Amino acid sequence: MSDEPQPKKPRPGWASHEPQAADTPDDARDDTRTNEAALARSGDSDGEPGEGAATPESGTASAKAGVSAKAGVSAKAGVSAKKAAREERRAALKARRTGWRRLVPTWRMVAGAFLVTALLLVGGFLLGYALVQIPAANALATQQANVYLYADGSVIARDGEVNRENVTLSQISKDAQHAVLAAEDRDFYTESAVDPQAMIRGAWNTVTGKGKQSGSTITQQYVKNYYLRQEQTVTRKVKEFFIAIKLDRNQSKDEILEGYLNTSFFGRGAYGIQAAAHAYYDMDASQLDAGRAAYLAALVNAPSQYDVIARPENRAFVEKRWNYVLDGMVDEGWLDPAERARLTFPVPKRSTHSTGMSGQRGYIVNIVKQHLTDNKIVDEGALDAGGYRITTTLQKSKQDAFVESVNDNLMARLDKKNRKVDTYVRAGGASVEPKTGKVVAMYNGIDYVKQYTPNATRRDFQVGSSFKPFVLTAAVENDSRTQDGRRITPQTHYDGTSERPVQGWAGPRYAPENEDHEDYGDITVSEATDKSVNAVYAQMAVDVGPEKVRQTAVDLGISPKTPDLAEPGPSIALGVANASVLDMAQAYATLANHGKHTPYTLVEKITQNGRDIPLPERRTRQAVGREAADTTTSVLKGVVEKGTATAAQTSGRPAAGKTGTAEDDTAAWFAGYTPDLATVVAVMGQDPVTAGHKSLYGAMGLPRVNGGGAPAEIWGQYTRDALRGEPVSSFSLRLQPGANESQPPAPDSSGGPSSSDDPSSSASDSPDDEDTDSGTPEDGGSSTGAEEGTASEGQDSTGGTATGSPTGGQTGDTGGGTGTGGTDTGGGGGNTDDGGSNRDELPGPGGLSGALDGRRWN
Repeated sequence: MSDEPQPKKPRPGWASHEPQAADTPDDARDDTRTNEAALARSGDSDGEPGEGAATPESGTASAKAGVSAKAGVSAKAGVSAKKAAREERRAALKARRTGWRRLVPTWRMVAGAFLVTALLLVGGFLLGYALVQIPAANALATQQANVYLYADGSVIARDGEVNRENVTLSQISKDAQHAVLAAEDRDFYTESAVDPQAMIRGAWNTVTGKGKQSGSTITQQYVKNYYLRQEQTVTRKVKEFFIAIKLDRNQSKDEILEGYLNTSFFGRGAYGIQAAAHAYYDMDASQLDAGRAAYLAALVNAPSQYDVIARPENRAFVEKRWNYVLDGMVDEGWLDPAERARLTFPVPKRSTHSTGMSGQRGYIVNIVKQHLTDNKIVDEGALDAGGYRITTTLQKSKQDAFVESVNDNLMARLDKKNRKVDTYVRAGGASVEPKTGKVVAMYNGIDYVKQYTPNATRRDFQVGSSFKPFVLTAAVENDSRTQDGRRITPQTHYDGTSERPVQGWAGPRYAPENEDHEDYGDITVSEATDKSVNAVYAQMAVDVGPEKVRQTAVDLGISPKTPDLAEPGPSIALGVANASVLDMAQAYATLANHGKHTPYTLVEKITQNGRDIPLPERRTRQAVGREAADTTTSVLKGVVEKGTATAAQTSGRPAAGKTGTAEDDTAAWFAGYTPDLATVVAVMGQDPVTAGHKSLYGAMGLPRVNGGGAPAEIWGQYTRDALRGEPVSSFSLRLQPGANESQPPAPDSSGGPSSSDDPSSSASDSPDDEDTDSGTPEDGGSSTGAEEGTASEGQDSTGGTATGSPTGGQTGDTGGGTGTGGTDTGGGGGNTDDGGSNRDELPGPGGLSGALDGRRWN
C-alpha cells in the first residue's frame, strides 16, 4: 500500500457543493453524485507523483472539474430527453384530434372560460351596482294636469301638457289594484325586483330586431316609466336592472305599485289610472269594479290597439285579454268565481267629458287660475307644475242653462253670412248667489279656441245706465238732498229735460242728452229710473257727490281698479266706467242681500295629492245700510214690471234690475236679481280682426240692440231654468223713511230741480224701520209707508203715487193706485212709448218677445 496520503472517501450523505441547475431533474442530480464518486476512486489508483502529475490539491480540483463537466452533460441530456418525450406525446395527441375534434375545447379550456366569465359577471355586477344610482324622476313622469271640477264633482277640464292626476293607493279600488297585478305581475309581492330570464329574453329580442319586450316585473316597468326614457335599448335595460334592485331596497311594494299605477299609459292621452278611469268610464279610480278595472289593466299591454271604441275590429282580442285578467284574479283568490261568472264586458263610453279647452272650459280654467293667483291661494309656478284638484263653485246645471239661453236668444238670431254686424256680436254673463257670494255660472264666449277673450271678466266696455242704481243707493245711504234742500227719495221730482245743464257742478259745463233727445219735464226718481233719464241721474250724482257715488259702487263690489272710475264727475251716473260683468254681478248681489257684501269666490275646495290647500277667509260685511239697498231694490222692481226690462219677466219670479247701453251702442246690458240669484248679461260689439269696439246698430236685424232686448231675454230664460224646482221667494224690504211719500212737482222745473222742500202733507206714518214682507202680484192690497210689495202694488194714501201693473194695464188695472191729489202713473207703465221713453233703454223690435202680458207668478 502506497505511503502517499490517500484522498478521503466521501462520508455517507455527502453531496457536491457545486451549484446545480434549478431545473435539473432529481435523477440527473443522482447521476452526478455517482459520477463524482467514480472519479474519486479512479484518481486514487491511477495518479502517479512526478512531473506533470497533479498534487493532491490539484488532483482534487481536477476531479471536481471533471465531475462538474460530466454532470452538466448528463443533466442536459436528461432535460432534452424529457422535452422530447413531451413533444412526442403532444404530437400523438394532435394526431388523434383531427377534423371536428380540433374545434371542441378541452376541459381545461371550459373550466378556465367559466371561471373568467364568473369573475367578469361578479365584477361587472358589483361595478354596475356601485356606479348606477337612482336618478331623479324624468320630467314627463312628474308632470300632472290640474283638474277643474264643478261643484258636484264632475269634471270641467284638465289643463297641462300631460293628462295625469296622481292618487294614493288608498284612492284606487282593490279590484283595480288586483286587476293590474293579474295582468302584469301576479307574483309582485313575493318575487324579487328583477326577472333576469325575462330581461335577457327582452334584451335579445330587442338586439336581434324581433320586437320590443317588456321589462317583465312591475318594479322594472315603474323604473322605466318614472326614471328612464321609453327607448328600447340594451343600455336602458341595464340601467333599469340596477335601479330596480336598488329601488326594491328603498321603497315598499305598496309604494312601487302606487307609482306604477300613476305613471302607466292607458291610451286616450291618459297617464295614470285616475285619468284613465275618467277617460274611459267617467269615474274616479276608487269607483272601478272588477270588470272595468280588468279592461283598464288589459289596456296597459297595448293602449292604442285595445281601445274597442277606436279599434272595434280588435274587440275579440281585447275580450280575450280581459278574460285572461279576470281568470288571473280568480286564480289568485282576488275575485269570487261566482262574481266572475256574472261579469260581462264593460264597453267604455263612446263620448266622455272632453278635457280640452274648447267651449266654455278654456275660459273657466283661465279665470279660476287668475282667481287663485290674485288671492294668493296658489302661485303661478305651482299651478304650472300641476297636480291640483280644484273644485269650483260653478254648478253644471246652471252653467248649461246659461249657455243654452245665450244660444236661444242671441246666437241663433245672428246671420253672419249676410249681416257683417252680426260678426261683431259677443256676449258675457255672470251669476252669483247673493247670500254666499258663490259664482254659480258664467258665459264668456262662443268657444275659447275661437274667441279667447273672457267676456265675463273683461273691463273695456262701458256699463251704461246699469250703473244708475248705485247713484240712488248712494243718495239714500248718505241722506243726500237736492240743490234746493229736498231729501232724495224715489218720489223726489227732478227736471228730465234733455241737455239741461247740471246745477251745482264746479267743473266744466255738463249737459247730457237723453236718448233721442227726449224731454221728460218734471219726473220722479222712480219714473226716471224706469225710463233711464240721463238728465235726472247726472244731476242726482252732483247732488250726492260724485266721489260718494264712486265709493258706494266700490263698497257694493265694483273693483276700485275699474277703468274710468278713478276721477268721477257727473258722467259717473251714466256708466262711463268699464266694469266687468262679474264685478257688476257682485255689486247687484250686494243689493239683493240687503246691502250685505260677501266677496265673490270661484273656488269651493282645492287639494294637491290629497292635501287640502287653505282658502282665504271671506267675511260678510254691511257694505251699505239695508234701507239704502232695499229702497233701490224697490225702485228697480219697477224697471222689470213696467219699465225698460219687461222682457225679464220670463223668469216667472219677482225680480229687480236695470238696463244699460254703452256710448255709440257698442254694448247693451241687463243687470238683475231675484232674492236668490243675481245675474248680469252684456252683449258687446267687437271687430274679430282688429279687436276694436263696434256699434251694434242693425245686429240681429234690429235697428239697435238695447238692454231690454236680448240681454233681458237671456236673463229671463236663464233665471227661470236655473231656479227651476226651487221655491219662489219674495223680496223682504225695509225702505227709506218716506220712500213712498209723494212730493209735488217743483214750481218751476225748467231751470233746475224742484225747489219745494215740503213733501206731501198726507203721507203714511208707518214705522221707519219696519221689516215688511213683499207680496206676489196677486196681492192687490195697499202698500203704505215703508212697506214694499214684490210685484205690482197699489198705494192707497192721500197724495200718494201709485205704480202701474207690470203688464202695462190702463189706469185702474191691478196695481193702479187711487189717491186724492196724487199723480197716478199706473196706466203709463204699460205703454212706455206714450210717455216719451228713452228708446235706447226700451226694448226694440223683438225685444218684448218674452214679455208676460197678464202673467201671474206662482
